[in-house]
Amino acid sequence: MNQRVLLPQSTSLQRARGQLDLSVKCDANAQTRLVDLREEGSLRVIFPRTPNQSVEAVILNTAGGIAGGDHFNITAQAFENAELSFTTQAAERIYKAMDHTPGRLHTKISVAANARCNWLPQETILFDGAQLHRRLDVDLSETATFLMVEPLVFGREASGETIHNGLFHDRVRITRDGLPIYLDGVHLSGDMAATLQSEAIANGARAMANVVFHQKDAARSLSGLRDLLPVTAGASLLNDTTLVARILAPDSYELRKILLPIMTLLTDNAVPKNWRL
Repeated sequence: MNQRVLLPQSTSLQRARGQLDLSVKCDANAQTRLVDLREEGSLRVIFPRTPNQSVEAVILNTAGGIAGGDHFNITAQAFENAELSFTTQAAERIYKAMDHTPGRLHTKISVAANARCNWLPQETILFDGAQLHRRLDVDLSETATFLMVEPLVFGREASGETIHNGLFHDRVRITRDGLPIYLDGVHLSGDMAATLQSEAIANGARAMANVVFHQKDAARSLSGLRDLLPVTAGASLLNDTTLVARILAPDSYELRKILLPIMTLLTDNAVPKNWRL
């Protein structure tokens, strides 16, 4: 039986804060190099070696997850001709908000002319009672390439976790030279397990992912992407340069099996190592 925990009014909960600012630049030898880095609070980043001339940034949250009232900000910039990939050390866990104050995660990415950025965090896992406001703002040059893959898991099925109460408020805004090309929003609250059972929403699926691929010839990837999708997914072109896919899966394991071939295709076989561990 679920019991609501009442905290004394005088209780002051500890909050995690994190700030990460990062920028990369292409040098005269066509090698992408880190030119600016600021780490603050609970956010850190490591840079594994890559076989190509890009920079791979692995984000670490030393707080161990996001709880109610936590606040994290990430800002990244890829200058002209640079290549940057982001991922996370592990799945990000969103824990129960004891005082019903949402945790917040805001990411801002800027990609200049002929540069590329891959935003490939591992799964975000919501626990019962979790409350999260998440926002991603991306500004692209007309000739930039950008890939976003954001997987979301509603409790760990193997652990018997079910979300009967929670809040997930997500906003994605992608602009090209300041003009919107992709706007998306998800708002789920209350008994998410019951909501996901609806045939019109998820038909019982407990994991989902949103994929956005922007490139000057993105249309050429549509057929190959569709060949990799299960019947619980779909892909379409918003325009000649922007491809979007939505994916539903029964659990995180099946979702990862679907996503790995997709990322291999859309990154030209440059999936971050963390995704393969």
